[in-house]
Amino acid sequence: RVRGCRSSVFLFFFWLLGVVCSLIPLHAKVQHTYPTFCTFWTYSVFVANLFLLFSQNACPVQDASFLSKILFWWFSGLVFKGYRSPLQAEDLWSLREEDTSEKIISDLEEEWTAERTKQENHLSTSIALGSRLPEQAQFLRKIQKEQSWGFCLLRTLARSFGHYFLNGTLCLMVHDAFMFSVPQVLSLLLGFMKDEDAPLWKGYFYASLMFLLSCLQSVFNHQYTYTCFTVGMRVKTAVMGLVYRKSLVVNSASRRTCTVGEIVNLVSADTQKLMDFVVYFNAVWLAPIEVTLCLFFLWQQLGPSALAGIATVIFIFPLNGFIARQRSKLQEIQMKYMDGRVKLMNEILNGIKILKFYAWEKAFLEQVLGYREKELKTLKKSQILYSVSLASFNSSSFLIAFAMFGVYVLIDDKNVLDAQKIFVSMALINILKTPLSQLPFAMSTTMQALVSLKRLGKFLCQDELKPDNVTKESFKSGNKCPSLSNFPLTYSVFWSRISVRVPCGSLVAVVGHVGSGKSSLLSAILGETEKRSGAVSVKGSIAYVPQQAWIQNASLQDNILFGREKKESWYQRVLEACALLPDLDNLPAGDATEIGEKGLNLSGGQKQRVSLARAVCRKADVYLLDDPLSAVDAHVGQHIFNKVIGPKGILRDKTRVLVTHGMSFLPQADLILVLVDGEISERGSYQELLNRNGAFADFIHTFASSERKECFSEASQRGNITVVCVKSNCCLNVKKLSMTQFSFSGDTNSITIEPLPDSDEDHIPEDLGKLTKVDKARIGRVKLEMYIEYFRTIGLPLIVSIVFLYAFQQAASLSYNYWLSLWADQPVINGTQLNTDLKLGVYGALGFAQGIAIFGTTLAISLGCIIASRHLHLDLLNNVLHSPMSFFESTPSGNLLNRFAKEIDAIDNMIPDGLKMMLGYFFKLMEVCIIVLMATPFAAVIILPMAFLYGFIQSFYVATSCQLRRLESVSRSPIYTHLNETVQGASVIRAFNEQSRFIMGANHKVDHNQTAYFPRFVATRWLGVNLELLGNGIVLAASILSVMAKGTLSPGMVGLAVSHSLQVTGFLSWIVRSWTDVENNIVSVERVKEYADTPKEAAWSIEGSSLPPSWPQKGTIEFQDYGLQYRKGLELALKGISVHIKEREKIGIVGRTGAGKSSLALGIFRILEAAKGQIYIDGINIAEIGLHDLRSRITIIPQDPVLFSGSLRMNLDPFDAYSDEEVWNALELAHLKNFVSELPDKLNHECSEGGENLSLGQRQLVCLARALLRKTNILVLDEATAALDLETDTLIQSTIRSQFEDCAVLTIAHRLNTIMDYTKVIVMDKGHIIEMDSPSNLIAKRGQFYYMCREAGLL
Repeated sequence: RVRGCRSSVFLFFFWLLGVVCSLIPLHAKVQHTYPTFCTFWTYSVFVANLFLLFSQNACPVQDASFLSKILFWWFSGLVFKGYRSPLQAEDLWSLREEDTSEKIISDLEEEWTAERTKQENHLSTSIALGSRLPEQAQFLRKIQKEQSWGFCLLRTLARSFGHYFLNGTLCLMVHDAFMFSVPQVLSLLLGFMKDEDAPLWKGYFYASLMFLLSCLQSVFNHQYTYTCFTVGMRVKTAVMGLVYRKSLVVNSASRRTCTVGEIVNLVSADTQKLMDFVVYFNAVWLAPIEVTLCLFFLWQQLGPSALAGIATVIFIFPLNGFIARQRSKLQEIQMKYMDGRVKLMNEILNGIKILKFYAWEKAFLEQVLGYREKELKTLKKSQILYSVSLASFNSSSFLIAFAMFGVYVLIDDKNVLDAQKIFVSMALINILKTPLSQLPFAMSTTMQALVSLKRLGKFLCQDELKPDNVTKESFKSGNKCPSLSNFPLTYSVFWSRISVRVPCGSLVAVVGHVGSGKSSLLSAILGETEKRSGAVSVKGSIAYVPQQAWIQNASLQDNILFGREKKESWYQRVLEACALLPDLDNLPAGDATEIGEKGLNLSGGQKQRVSLARAVCRKADVYLLDDPLSAVDAHVGQHIFNKVIGPKGILRDKTRVLVTHGMSFLPQADLILVLVDGEISERGSYQELLNRNGAFADFIHTFASSERKECFSEASQRGNITVVCVKSNCCLNVKKLSMTQFSFSGDTNSITIEPLPDSDEDHIPEDLGKLTKVDKARIGRVKLEMYIEYFRTIGLPLIVSIVFLYAFQQAASLSYNYWLSLWADQPVINGTQLNTDLKLGVYGALGFAQGIAIFGTTLAISLGCIIASRHLHLDLLNNVLHSPMSFFESTPSGNLLNRFAKEIDAIDNMIPDGLKMMLGYFFKLMEVCIIVLMATPFAAVIILPMAFLYGFIQSFYVATSCQLRRLESVSRSPIYTHLNETVQGASVIRAFNEQSRFIMGANHKVDHNQTAYFPRFVATRWLGVNLELLGNGIVLAASILSVMAKGTLSPGMVGLAVSHSLQVTGFLSWIVRSWTDVENNIVSVERVKEYADTPKEAAWSIEGSSLPPSWPQKGTIEFQDYGLQYRKGLELALKGISVHIKEREKIGIVGRTGAGKSSLALGIFRILEAAKGQIYIDGINIAEIGLHDLRSRITIIPQDPVLFSGSLRMNLDPFDAYSDEEVWNALELAHLKNFVSELPDKLNHECSEGGENLSLGQRQLVCLARALLRKTNILVLDEATAALDLETDTLIQSTIRSQFEDCAVLTIAHRLNTIMDYTKVIVMDKGHIIEMDSPSNLIAKRGQFYYMCREAGLL
């Protein structure tokens, strides 16, 4: 049994009773012969050993013995291990099968599906009625629907976990029975103290019985709490699983209303509220029953005077019910502000590079702080109400006692308050405090849970993608080739019906202006768009390449294989066809190199080629290609078309639908669809459309040159669509190196390759190719500096006043309790006590003074913690926004979101509650110890060793608990990162039918998190049950010592000592528990402060700077021996650049991949600082001015068109620096005026997260409008018009030339034809400028630029 075999409860009790029963004959044997005694003693030791061996079992719970289970000794092994050395993730046990995500969610989904079907049927019956209701009534019906879904979720959870929860409720009821037995035994003990003739054995029996009942009470209480936390953990797993699965099926319209930040909040804050609800729900119905029982027993003691106590309770309940309702409303408002803040932070982290380019950090920092101030203002109101609630409940025992004792002595002079009446009543009132103190928290938690259920219900009832949007048929090799069948359709995004049939094995090109519905057509085929009528039929499997490549934070190989088994020959063929082989040579670990979130360390072209390779590798039947050649150079695009998409490509036998702006590939398409405003205006082959001489033919003749080469160059290069990065993807002439050291900083263009010494070639570092930093747990206990840092932000005056108020409150409590003992011992003369009015008045004055002090302390702590929370959030926000780009590339956004969501929530709510509890119980313990020592000084012999023992157990516990809290926090971040990634790539995951694999990944991450959470709450139970069993020793000591000193102690003093000693157990365990909670949650402060020590950018602005307001006036740029490197120790990415750019010059910057083109732009904006040399703009060294002073005076139109949620005007001018007239003028020049003027809200049109309710081309035009609005004298262009159709592109190019005629323009060019009329062209290679002259002179020199022009077909 020592080895872990499960033991029987019945056998346990057999051996236990065997040991106990042997004690009686043992006593008799000792008094007779010595040899018999020795024999019997040997037998007794043998039985006792059997009992101990049987129960000492430190195994995990499945194989633990009965005694080990009820006392949580099976957990001791992990506690000792954690004390010896800090726990690591591998030290933790794997989850029990019944706690795993797979088991929980598979069972729950059946219940949820049945409940959902029933609810949908119920709702569908009222749809006809609802459609005829006025708008206001329909809105109310919508709210009712959301709430009903919340209750549906609650019913489903109750069916799944209710039976286990009821087991815990049974334990709680048994605990209550023992709890009410203790005051009855106390009454018998005090009766014994009054009876001078009573035998001593009765006193010892009552003392022992009180000890035994207290122990059983502790055991059942902790079994109940353990059960509740287990159910709470399972509920958390279940809700996370439902939310994750819902995020994979929610349709695009609903997705726009549920941002990533809000979904992250659902799985962080709202699941926590449901877990709290599970733990405290029983108090909602059981507390009133406990109150009723207390009042019944009080009636037995004091008669009708107990009604005064009932009146007091009736007064306190409605007051706190009202406060709970108000706090619930405030919490809902607070959660709304928190959602807004987290959502905005998510967008800031996603678009941080754009914020830095535009120097917009301050504007967005103010927006975040606006949300934060509203959040804290609401929290402050809530905390003031909570302080009133706590003061009324903590004073409730005094108020009830004061009312009952006052009425009792005033209604009749013959009513005498003796020790038995006072202290049994006080013991009952102390029991009454538990339900009264739990009830407001339980009501508040229930209200918060209802808010969270409503929020979860709102998300879970969002419209889903309908399976019948597309009819999918299987495709077998023997059948005809796959095809897209005829579908006459009407979609909400279209204005007309669409009918088309895509022949099997054909290449169909879809062309049209920006916003004409090309991408929406592919969405319709994928079933992503709401269908109003008609049908879509797809035969065979689908592979999809989205317009903006979605890249996972995984290795390059994992991104391409996307869950499929690697077949080496096919894999290599795909890499070659997608032009990825040269890139692999440059990557530090080849295809094992880790790719950052959203492909941060890949260029736009590389991301698009990885996305295409993922689709090709799939060997699907139908390929939907949304402009995959947009972000690549002309020759790379031609290579991919020939090798992959075209008639001779590896997909030649597949059905391909290609959305494109490029003209060069159209002659090879079998069918061309021309879309205008969601309608197919023309269709046919390239030649058929030309022969019709329609709009398409006019368009082709306008933009095509007579020479085939020029036509190819112009069309193919103008067709580029920007995905994210500034990078040329021409990968020719890259030498293969045996091993390279590699620096990849974000989406920049420069790759630094440095051959390693020969001796190192065999030693490949383990972290080669790793980019992101895993969220690591610190080890050991939280340092004292963290506490000092936290309390320093609260302020010394507030801390001193808090300690003083606590001391005053406990002094008042001690005084009125001692006053009661004096009252109880007053002699009775003629059946009455003297001066009862005076005694009652003093008692009342002391009690009311304590109540006022309680309100003051709780309010002071709340306000102090809000001050600290404000400072910590502000510091975190400033630290993150002042971090350089390299920080964001190596830190997953989930880690940062975790800090801004969960950790800040813990600092806002958990630390203040923990401090209130810890300080409150500490001062109460001081009071109890003083009272017990006053009554029985000899108790010090018991109390002092027990205090040391408590400290010893606490040191064991805190070391383990704190590390478990860290491990749990660390394992939570990957859940958010995975969820974020999934929501953004949901359409790709669905297209590839990979939902089940991603769900398994989510399950694994949730299980990993719960592996640390489970031992965390078991640790608290282990501590609680063992400390309370020790603490019950003080009850035994106080009782036994009182019995022994029967002749010398007054009944009043005995009653005071014993009734207070009954509370010691709870006080001690709550002190350790609340202290541990504070220490565990101070880990949140530690994690928030973590980013204070990371490297920071230079100052945003420099005080006293003499920079002229109109700088730069001329726009001259001079590089002097300029060098730049991505990280220390790596080779320079730019080497000795010396060049002078005069005012009004138009400079084109070209070069192959890794040449250093984008590094120049990054250097000008100081995204990377100079390693050597200087850059001068208008004669001022840019290294000597503030970053915002620099970045706000020059303009870039980046390759990635990032928009933020908010109004269109905010996206153009977040500082409100320009008038509406100027904004409209910029929109007109950007050819967006007509589009915006047709929107209902015009400039106040609400852009969704990431600008998803605008097309990619429209977003690019918004970025252009930003530049036109700023109109600085230096403009950096990075393929600003790549996502536009040819007609709009031509208009925009002419706008740039006319509007920025007086400016210096630097264009980082993928398409050489756009810079052929520039003043100069800079040709770069390996960080050097190898050529610089006018385009005509460079062509005449027949250098590298000449060969690049020939490759592009310009010569």
